[in-house]
Amino acid sequence: MSYCVVIPNNILKCAVVLVTSLALGACASVDRSYGAASDIEITSLPELPAPASVLPRFAPMGIIEVTVAQDDTLSGTYVIDENGTLDFPLIGDVAALGLTPTQLAAVISSRLSGEYVLDPSVTVSAINAAPPTVSIGGQVNSPGNYPSVVATTLMRAINSAGGLDEYARPDDVLVFREVEGERYIGLYNLAAIMRGNLPDPAIYEGDIVMVGDNPGERRLERILQILPAVTSSIVLLDRIGN
Repeated sequence: MSYCVVIPNNILKCAVVLVTSLALGACASVDRSYGAASDIEITSLPELPAPASVLPRFAPMGIIEVTVAQDDTLSGTYVIDENGTLDFPLIGDVAALGLTPTQLAAVISSRLSGEYVLDPSVTVSAINAAPPTVSIGGQVNSPGNYPSVVATTLMRAINSAGGLDEYARPDDVLVFREVEGERYIGLYNLAAIMRGNLPDPAIYEGDIVMVGDNPGERRLERILQILPAVTSSIVLLDRIGN
């Protein structure tokens, strides 16, 4: 499935100019191009679309209720095992990890259809669905999955992950989101958001937030680490961006 890159209207001006030319490079000379893959297209959307609804997704040891309208013997309460697999009668193992109730019902229905049940009507409901999360990675101090209730905006999400680390590039923050079968990538300038110059965008369950890296900072630190201790001064020629 392809991605659509969304550059919000309120992002740094240099990126907006580059949208017109479809180059989408960052302001610095370091190569930070976006949308270069063949299956990615640039959109004219002013902001990332919000999901219409938030559905539970199944995790290991989840308890579910399955109803098969045509066969009461198949209906009942089931447990998804520690590997995220559902052992369902007649059809055996079903990979349920990360699926919504509607998606899991469709898989069960498809595998029952024809051989076991004629035109099966299957519904699945979660009894103890996993709490919704946001995945936060890249240059943050504590990357991982965090409850969406504490990561409702981009700033809150970054703070939940311990804040930016020393090599973070705050003007290079991406948010990945899937809405109604379409995948989107939003590019944000977190530095401007943190100063109050731009609004703090909403973050939703299932979003992936990635903070970019500043290779210049890393390279400078390596240079300083290998300098002889007797050196009293140094002048560096900046070729980092080349």
